[in-house]
Amino acid sequence: MGEIAQIGLQLYSLKDFTEKDFLGTLEKVAQAGYDGVEFAGYFNTPSNELKKTLDDLDLKAAGSHIGIDDLEQNLNKMIEYSLELNSPYIICPGLPEVYRNSAHAYKRTAELFNQIGESCRNSGLQFGYHNHHVEFERYDGEYGLDILVNHTEKENLFIELDTYWAEVCGIKSIDLIEKYKQRCKVLHIKDMNNFEVKRNVEIGKGAMDFEEIVNAGKAQQVEWYTVEQENFDKDPLVSIQESFQYLKSIL
Repeated sequence: MGEIAQIGLQLYSLKDFTEKDFLGTLEKVAQAGYDGVEFAGYFNTPSNELKKTLDDLDLKAAGSHIGIDDLEQNLNKMIEYSLELNSPYIICPGLPEVYRNSAHAYKRTAELFNQIGESCRNSGLQFGYHNHHVEFERYDGEYGLDILVNHTEKENLFIELDTYWAEVCGIKSIDLIEKYKQRCKVLHIKDMNNFEVKRNVEIGKGAMDFEEIVNAGKAQQVEWYTVEQENFDKDPLVSIQESFQYLKSIL
């Protein structure tokens, strides 16, 4: 796409804020400088109201994490809501064990993902999958994540690579970005204090080399660099601003 890389925030980072004041939290994210937000729930907000808030704040919708139950039971509704927000991606944020406890389970899930991805594509959206650590367990010698990738069409499934979870497993994010190439449309940017304790910290404050990760992402035309943080030692609103400023400085 050749666009300038954009910086998003996965709103799960501010879940204690969004639960109390969803739209007010979006304003704080915009003030911190972010280009867009990735949703982790809509808090019963009508799509037109959310779209107006985003427009007023000059924030883009950078995709939504939508659980497998909604993807299987309410996909059309989810697609419609995303289209109304002008949000390009629907992303499955993880899977219950039954979908991923064997090579066969992963292949079945891949079939399902091909169907979901095709429905999204036919509506002008793209469908992605977000990893944790469990997808790097091996089945028949292959990572679960590789089975998903190898048994889905590339136009039906992209990978939102969570850099932190890859590195928790001792796998270098840049190797996965190189492996999946342009199927890595979105990167979850998430740092850790060190490789022993593995506590989540602000971007640039930890042990991960985000300059090399960002350079690998640029080479594959990653569209969104999306910050996520789950552990905080200070005001989360200060943390997300520090992460944004560091990420912007290296992008």
